[in-house]
Amino acid sequence: MVEPIRDDALNTAVTEKNQSEPRQPATLALADGTVFRGFSIGASGECVGEVVFNTSMTGYQEILSDPSYKYQILTFTYPHIGNVGVNEDDIESAKVQAAGVIVRDVPKRYSNYRAQGSFSDYLVKNGIVGIGGIDTRALVLLLRTKGAQMGIIATGEQNADDLVSRARLLHSMDGLDLTKDVTVSEAYQWSEGSWQNGTGYQKFDLSQLANRPHIVALDWGIKYNILRLLVDRGFRVTVVPGSSSAKEILSYSPDGVFLSNGPGDPAAVTYGVQAVKDLLGKKPIFGICLGHQILGLALGAPTFKLKFGHRGGNHPVQNVLTKKVEITVQNHGFATDIDRIPKSIRVTHMNLNDNTIEGLDSREAGAFSVQYHPESSPGPHDAQYLFERFRKLLLRELEEILH
Repeated sequence: MVEPIRDDALNTAVTEKNQSEPRQPATLALADGTVFRGFSIGASGECVGEVVFNTSMTGYQEILSDPSYKYQILTFTYPHIGNVGVNEDDIESAKVQAAGVIVRDVPKRYSNYRAQGSFSDYLVKNGIVGIGGIDTRALVLLLRTKGAQMGIIATGEQNADDLVSRARLLHSMDGLDLTKDVTVSEAYQWSEGSWQNGTGYQKFDLSQLANRPHIVALDWGIKYNILRLLVDRGFRVTVVPGSSSAKEILSYSPDGVFLSNGPGDPAAVTYGVQAVKDLLGKKPIFGICLGHQILGLALGAPTFKLKFGHRGGNHPVQNVLTKKVEITVQNHGFATDIDRIPKSIRVTHMNLNDNTIEGLDSREAGAFSVQYHPESSPGPHDAQYLFERFRKLLLRELEEILH
């Protein structure tokens, strides 16, 4: 077993801070044999998953409720998580989706006029196991060097060798279709716009949306803010299960189709790839994240697993068509293979950190996609113009039909 990584100054500070209030111990064990000792910050028990990290400084509640984090133990690189508490509005799905949480420190006090509770209580309420008090800098350096790997967090006194052995037996993210665990069971209509200070989310009666262009959104783990921005841009939105076939999607008579984000290996979502293949050229298509990868697969572009993925709200991407640079929100562990792109696909965006594909389109099929998250939540709004691009593409198609 690898000798545990420790930060003596950090561990001393944590001990002194909490000596008057003992916390339940917790252990993080990685498949490579590395073990971190800290304290429990959430529910008692244990969790398993792929250990990854996110570099965003804000928005921890939105991040944890992003369905793309299914079966992942999330490390926050920002040292203090919980400063502004939690509330009922800042969520991106019906519950916390991450398998577990790793932080350096959780402040005992939180302060924000919108706060309704503490971060630790939020984890307990949602049954999420977490560990605090470890050197997250050392953990992230390890993940960047060796790559994302499987791990276990367990509370209470634990045998480290046993946890490491169990972590080595966990199924990696390769080949996993996790969309079935996060999609909806039946179709529904979405009628909520963006949040406004003082009034909250804008609510629409479905009758107010009836005459708008109609989008069918394939839910492979869709974030709420994507749906809100589609409504903001003038669409009527029907959300359907991720297992829906092209025939089922077309039965809703959509003017366009949206392909959502989601967790797991895109190549394992074979039914989604087939549905998109059957839709190509029939309706305008816009995909984000997993939707981008599945669109690429449907167009003949394979995917591969990144060493440690892209996760955070500060990733630079260049629009190769305009040469402008956007600071983007990202959350993915797979990417489209630039060396095996068919000639029919045009690459539209590139990641400036590692030169991986961040956007593509097919004029012939009337489809485009981006690997990153233009809906932000949390993060910068640089890329929200893509929703307007989808609107213009769709309206142009509608105009051609009408004339």
